[in-house]
Amino acid sequence: MSGRYAITLSPQAARAFYGYVEEEDFPPRYNIAPTQPVPIVRLERDRDGELRRHFRLVRWGFIPGWAKEPRQLPLIVNARLESLSVKPSFRAAMMRRRCLFVADGFYEWQAPVGGKGRGPGRPFLVRRSDRRALGLAGLWEPWLGADGSEIETACIITTAADGTLAAIGERMPALIGEGDFEAWLDVDHVDPLQASTLAARCEPGELELVEIGPAINRAANDGPELQLPVTAPTKRREPDR
Repeated sequence: MSGRYAITLSPQAARAFYGYVEEEDFPPRYNIAPTQPVPIVRLERDRDGELRRHFRLVRWGFIPGWAKEPRQLPLIVNARLESLSVKPSFRAAMMRRRCLFVADGFYEWQAPVGGKGRGPGRPFLVRRSDRRALGLAGLWEPWLGADGSEIETACIITTAADGTLAAIGERMPALIGEGDFEAWLDVDHVDPLQASTLAARCEPGELELVEIGPAINRAANDGPELQLPVTAPTKRREPDR
């Protein structure tokens, strides 16, 4: 599960990388947790008929459009890539509402020796070794409440971990390569099957693992000190092909 991530790049760098039209200004966030407002990028058709990428704030925690009472559902932070086209919760969103989460790092925990019940495990920051941003594949969904209020929600898509990441966990966010952003977002011309292959195969750059301290475990903590390494970074080993 990918339950925390970070956005530490500047607003200018984010806009240049993701290609959205808004000139949003936002502070760095080092410990983004579920249910918080998070930025995503999606394609929208503007009044002139042109499709453009837009920056939008949504709730991290996907609520299916058909849900009557969200509080009775488990919090959906992640969605498994392998089952997006068959699960009713995600099937329509995979077809019509794909997005990118703005991020330049995410956190994973290595399970403690001996299994469950012995603490949260060792936390690691995962980032690109060149410190550029990441394209985390996501889905978004509008949900209409009984009172007529609407909330937009989103989740991060995950896939099987590979290379060095497999040593600390079974899953990782599905990463979209920068050259595939347009195809991933273009729901009018790229169907779910084609989009799945983009998320499954792409490698936006060499990743490294940085073991960090346990302060990341508390969602209220948010500062650059959370990413200070306790050991030397480990670069991701690409899987054999």
